[in-house]
Amino acid sequence: MSARVDIPADTSAAAKGTAPLIAAASTHVKGGYKKGLAIFDFVLRLGAVAAALAAAATMGTSGQTLPFFTQFFQFEASYDDLPTFQFFVIAMAIVSGYLVLSLPFSIVAIIRPHAAGPRLLLIILDTVALTLNTAAAAAAVAIVDLAQNGNSSANWLGICQQFDDFCQSATGAVVASFIAAGVLLFLIVISAVALRKR
Repeated sequence: MSARVDIPADTSAAAKGTAPLIAAASTHVKGGYKKGLAIFDFVLRLGAVAAALAAAATMGTSGQTLPFFTQFFQFEASYDDLPTFQFFVIAMAIVSGYLVLSLPFSIVAIIRPHAAGPRLLLIILDTVALTLNTAAAAAAVAIVDLAQNGNSSANWLGICQQFDDFCQSATGAVVASFIAAGVLLFLIVISAVALRKR
């Protein structure tokens, strides 16, 4: 007496259930770098917020009054004396506000690393923010250079020998704005790499 067991000859991947698991695992390994990029993007955004806020706050609080004055004149330098520095403070405040508002989209990119919508939105708005940041920083650095070195062709003297604290604050703000611009440029590159179909 012998027992016979019939095994169906269906050897398809669906019947075995192994092929989809292998495919899902290989897709996860391939796209795993996108989650790492999204986390790095979030950390860099926090750094850019700090740099942009520092630039706006430092320039916005820069001012110096010389200890000597006459009965009719008081020698004072402040950021609001120059329209370029006013533009700088407003532009860097806008960039700071945008970077804070972009943090939730960066979190969405961490949760859903393969979603292209948030990345595409971030790359477009980061480019606009970088343009505004660079314009403000370039305009401010021209005025800071003029304040430090003057212009011999126009017979303009530098004021930084007298208003050294004001010039140091303005220079620090410009340096912070260029750091924010560099981080924004790096964020654009990260978003472009994450958008690659791979």
